[in-house]
Amino acid sequence: MHTICQPAGEESLRRAAALLREGQVVAFPTETVYGLGADALNEGAVRAIFAAKERPADNPLIVHVADRGQLEGLCEVTDIAEKLMDAYWPGPLTLLLKKTDRVPDVTTAGLPTVAVRCPNHPVALALIRESGLPIAAPSANRSGRPSPTAAAHVYEDMQGRIPMILEGGSCRVGVESTVLDVSGDVPCILRPGAITQDMIARVAGDCTLAPSIMRPLREGEHAPSPGMKHRHYAPRARMTIFVGDDEKVVKAICERYDAAEGGWILAQDRCLPALGERRCLSLGRDAQEGARLLFQRLRELDEKNAAFILAQGWEAEGDALAVMNRMARAAAFDMIQL
Repeated sequence: MHTICQPAGEESLRRAAALLREGQVVAFPTETVYGLGADALNEGAVRAIFAAKERPADNPLIVHVADRGQLEGLCEVTDIAEKLMDAYWPGPLTLLLKKTDRVPDVTTAGLPTVAVRCPNHPVALALIRESGLPIAAPSANRSGRPSPTAAAHVYEDMQGRIPMILEGGSCRVGVESTVLDVSGDVPCILRPGAITQDMIARVAGDCTLAPSIMRPLREGEHAPSPGMKHRHYAPRARMTIFVGDDEKVVKAICERYDAAEGGWILAQDRCLPALGERRCLSLGRDAQEGARLLFQRLRELDEKNAAFILAQGWEAEGDALAVMNRMARAAAFDMIQL
């Protein structure tokens, strides 16, 4: 299959929408990461997403809509979901709601809930409207690889696997949406993102965190959200994360780096001077910038054939929870607290 990559415009959007209506798979930008989209209600099209990504079938997908009207007949929208949509849609918030029979089981990995969101990106919204479809879309990378935040990342993973990539620049958030289960009495974050626990609690009155956010799922534990069960976001090299006092973290990273060859360091800007001439890439000034840079940096280190990666992390709370969730899974939870 030949894969074309075109800047988003009237003609390319029409072509991409036509492919979606034909049951094909198209990659497109969102504010979080690039998505790999197909008609959410077409079982064959959804299976094509899983095939292109080599994604396990027990990993549910998120259904993207352009407005709340598209949810009619797909799910049961609760009062608290309405309030959260008022506050944070369009935006990086995915809601888990009880699904109807209209949504194929393949889209939800057989779960009784469907994940829905309205992306805050003009290209994504235009594509959904032009196609007239709810679009099921995981991140547009090969399963297990770092998520794509630029069209070039998608092309690297999906060349020859899908017919078209819509190019829309770099993604401004950089990590996937917050996944929030609102099917019960108290909203529960299953996957953290840019919409934080405090932000949700301000609207909903309360919000809990799933205990599996910062640990692997246990044997037999089901994955109600994307990004929970399987190996995710990982570079080719083994990564170790160091969290704690800056001075202790820098000392530990330097000792580990100096003991072997071929390593690279990911560090926050304030610590880069203390790392001297060692090979480093910046994770930015704060956790939000770190989230925007993380997947790009992991792909850069793949290109550099890093033998191992030593990464400075943040305490897993507040704005930093989302980036630390991704870093921890990318490192297979190899974390050292100092």
